[in-house]
Amino acid sequence: MNSETELAPAVASILEAARERAGDVDAQLAVDAQSLPDAIAGAEADGRVPVIAEVKPTSPTADGTRDDDPVELAQAMVDGGATAISVLTEPSHFGGSPEALTRVREAVDVPVLRKDFVVREDQLDVVKSDLLLLIVRFVDDLEALITATRERGFQPLVEVHDRAELETALEAGADIIGVNNRDLGRLEVDLETFESVAPHVPDDVTLIAESGISSPADVRRMREAGADALLVGSAIMDHSGGDSDVTENTRQLVDAGDGDD
Repeated sequence: MNSETELAPAVASILEAARERAGDVDAQLAVDAQSLPDAIAGAEADGRVPVIAEVKPTSPTADGTRDDDPVELAQAMVDGGATAISVLTEPSHFGGSPEALTRVREAVDVPVLRKDFVVREDQLDVVKSDLLLLIVRFVDDLEALITATRERGFQPLVEVHDRAELETALEAGADIIGVNNRDLGRLEVDLETFESVAPHVPDDVTLIAESGISSPADVRRMREAGADALLVGSAIMDHSGGDSDVTENTRQLVDAGDGDD
């Protein structure tokens, strides 16, 4: 893991809370996961841009919170064409919960990602999901945690920010990799981050662009740079008055491949 002194204060606080959060030492989960690569292939066969739409009540970089039912939000996203759903389960800074993820996964027929800040094996056994986020910068023994994740049936989505972290992920055996365009040191977003890392990702790796994707033009830019799928939260959740807006926001992104803004 890289030096914590480089982390933005908000991110350092998230990491500290993650280290203190208890997992489950009594029972190891066994998950029958839906395949994200298969879902991506299905979306592309249907002519849709593969979008992982994120249910996010709040975040350190957002203003205010959303009190909507996470199940209704997720269903609205799927109605808009989302290939998969990401659900925040981090409680302290994002207002998420494992219970919300369970309810969402029971209600939708697409893969569901647990987005949290997992740093130890016992924290894997909190809730069932199809995918589980592992952030290279936060994990000390990535290979061991990837192995433990797969032993339970999860698909690990391994998040990187630069080429050095990409090499760490590849050496640890990651085959689904997300490139976060947000710098965890300054919390600034730059789509060139993905463009600089993507050329070095092997073709057999499922590659996801994360953060800062806010328009159809951004979608096309990331796809042209090699993204197999896009993880989008704020552009779908923000500035929406209800489920119909969430559906329409999602649809505009999944239809972005037609070239219309």
